[in-house]
Amino acid sequence: MKSFTYERAQSPADAAAAAARTEGAKFIAGGTNLLDLMKLEIETPTHLIDVNALALDKIEATPDGGLRIGALVRNTDLAADARVRRDYAVLSRALLAGASGQLRNKATTAGNLLQRTRCPYFYDTNQPCNKRLPGSGCAAIGGFSRQHAIVGTSKACIATHPSDMAVAMRVLDATVDTVQPDGKTRSIALDDFYRLPGETPHIETTLTKGELITAVTLPKPVGGTQIYRKVRDRASYAFALVSVAAIVQRDGSGRVAMGGVAHRPWHVAAADSEIPRGARAVTARLLADAATTHENAFKVKLAERTLAAVLAKAKG
Repeated sequence: MKSFTYERAQSPADAAAAAARTEGAKFIAGGTNLLDLMKLEIETPTHLIDVNALALDKIEATPDGGLRIGALVRNTDLAADARVRRDYAVLSRALLAGASGQLRNKATTAGNLLQRTRCPYFYDTNQPCNKRLPGSGCAAIGGFSRQHAIVGTSKACIATHPSDMAVAMRVLDATVDTVQPDGKTRSIALDDFYRLPGETPHIETTLTKGELITAVTLPKPVGGTQIYRKVRDRASYAFALVSVAAIVQRDGSGRVAMGGVAHRPWHVAAADSEIPRGARAVTARLLADAATTHENAFKVKLAERTLAAVLAKAKG
């Protein structure tokens, strides 16, 4: 691990300003992903800004009946919150499907959204990786690609986003609240928060330099049957091959988002209207532009079968 300086931020705006004026600065809260990457020298921040004392650890009702989840709310607390379990069950289930109890006790809401890919080539510093070292190439393309993305890929990157929570938040139409270095705030729809890899896979979100996530806001509950199903190689502590977050109403309408198939939580608005027609029709829309390899082509059929099981359960 390379040496770095450290400070404790006194306010969200101060934290953002400090990150903007210090080249190579990173925010740290739970550190469940960042510290591992620092030990491997994949992340080499020159300065760490500790945001744990910023009182962003509350879950509060919004005036329109939704929930505002502070950036520092731990995953365990969010999954256990009675309002989340009652009104946003898909989120609670997604959180409990991720990592281990020990990690959920430390991991934060903002950190979960910002965690980096678990592509093995990203973690192997002996291999080329455009996400780790822009312009070096992508070893996953032509390499072992079983875990990799099948939609939204580019010639520069085929990595997937690892978060379970983000998939559930996408199907819930969450927004990400931030503060910028000049103290201004903004809200970013989760669908606009993540970038596809294109030619710059190392730029993963639409956050600007120094911008700090302060909360995630969920709109008022939409009801319906909410399900999160994750298919993985082992029963726990594994990332999704395919995951499905779904909200299905009594009239058969609903929303669907997938994880494990793209560089970000994958949602296609046109696919939602196909839910009454069944899993095959929805999958055809969601994965219409799939670009598979010999090793990950199975994900198309796996996605359809997983979605079929989810819809069957939702419809009783």
